[in-house]
Amino acid sequence: MSDLSDLLLTPAEMAAVDAAAAASGIDSFGLMERAGAAVAAAALRLHPGSLRFVVLCGPGNNGGDAYVAARHLQESGAAVALFHLGDPSRLKGDAARARSGCTLEGRELRLYQPATGDVVIDGLFGAGLGREVPEDARALIRRVTEVGIPVLAIDLPSGLDGRTGKVLGAAFHAHNTVTFMTRKPGHLLMPGRELGGDLQVFDIGIPARIIRAEASGLIAENTPDAWKGVLPAEQLETHKYKRGHLVVFSGEADKTGAARMSAISGLKAGAGLVTIAAPRAAMAANAAHLTAVMLHAVDDEAELEDWLSDRRIQTFILGPGFGVGARARGFVKVLAERRLLLDADGISSFKDDPEQLYDLFHGEPRLVLTPHEGEFARLFPDIGADETLGKVDKAVAAARRANAAIVYKGADTVIASPDGRALINTNAPVWLATAGSGDVLAGIIGGLLAQGLPAFEAAAAGVWLHGEAGRRAGKGLTAEELAAEVLPL
Repeated sequence: MSDLSDLLLTPAEMAAVDAAAAASGIDSFGLMERAGAAVAAAALRLHPGSLRFVVLCGPGNNGGDAYVAARHLQESGAAVALFHLGDPSRLKGDAARARSGCTLEGRELRLYQPATGDVVIDGLFGAGLGREVPEDARALIRRVTEVGIPVLAIDLPSGLDGRTGKVLGAAFHAHNTVTFMTRKPGHLLMPGRELGGDLQVFDIGIPARIIRAEASGLIAENTPDAWKGVLPAEQLETHKYKRGHLVVFSGEADKTGAARMSAISGLKAGAGLVTIAAPRAAMAANAAHLTAVMLHAVDDEAELEDWLSDRRIQTFILGPGFGVGARARGFVKVLAERRLLLDADGISSFKDDPEQLYDLFHGEPRLVLTPHEGEFARLFPDIGADETLGKVDKAVAAARRANAAIVYKGADTVIASPDGRALINTNAPVWLATAGSGDVLAGIIGGLLAQGLPAFEAAAAGVWLHGEAGRRAGKGLTAEELAAEVLPL
């Protein structure tokens, strides 16, 4: 399994893997047998004190896995009760064969009443569910949830969309989930990540070559494997300009802290030089707090254009504490040929005419946008409102429209590229949700951009480094403490 740990397969890709495995001569029922046996083994290991295993069997192959699990549990001597959704006589193929091999008498789903000591094994629907769960399944999910009975989900808790992690009407909150060969995006995206509980991936014997042949590779977890190949090589003979010059724009005199948080984070992330570009009225406020970070006065577009005659200055952060309005839009227009991370106020400055921003950045992506949910809705209102799209699809659509790397922030931050690649971040602790945390993230990404990383890889690496810094800082962190924990790659 180690060589597949980086992959996320969508439900459609997993279905293609199953079909390709069968076409290659692999016994598909043998795969189902191993899957069901793995579920039974997990149930016995995780719940040795269970008084009864209640196995819920759906109308497809997920139900087939459940029938196999029920048979193995019965053969182990455990008490097992079986309930089915729909008419089990209509099962086909491997699922029908699995049912015929199980001697337990099943009952209709609506008849199950949770009892103390039960453990539910959820085999109603797999990751490929594309419609809302029927009412009888919803009612059962509510009954189990109200009582708080442990749930072990097969593949994905029933009611979750395996591609988006969305709840389709209602979904189990599983204590544990057992899936096969690879994870699905819905295992990592919220609320699927939370509802799935502890996830275990079992190898049931499909060759890696078949899986990789069907995997697009466009969606993956955000780990160093996704971007370490573009990291700059460490050289003994270097100097500060080779490591890049990052510029962070400051707000007015009473709003300078956010820019300083970004600046120090960019320096910690490895930029060779960092300068805060501030209005003259804010120079004193910034100077009182700066040491390694330099300071330069910029009041208007003309002064910015004049400064840009120094071609060594190529990377900028605009947004933290800057203020919303025409000045921000004017500065972005001047910076259209440079590398730019646009955050917070910088994003909101284009809410009334997002196309004005999109029209500025063509060619090789050099723009990074870091919106949270509300900012995303302001900049991409139609995409944000489209309920048919999951978070990954929304981020990719936005990246293509803006020709930018998108960091769609949240508990399940998604980093997307205009070429369709998307990474789902998983290493961020919950205590990162604190004032100033986004300013630190902007600085880290900016510091990586300054060192020459492409926009998408800089964004992805920055998000990962931000999560690692949060883990080191620990619960109760402040933004200052978070910045102090930033380490270069």
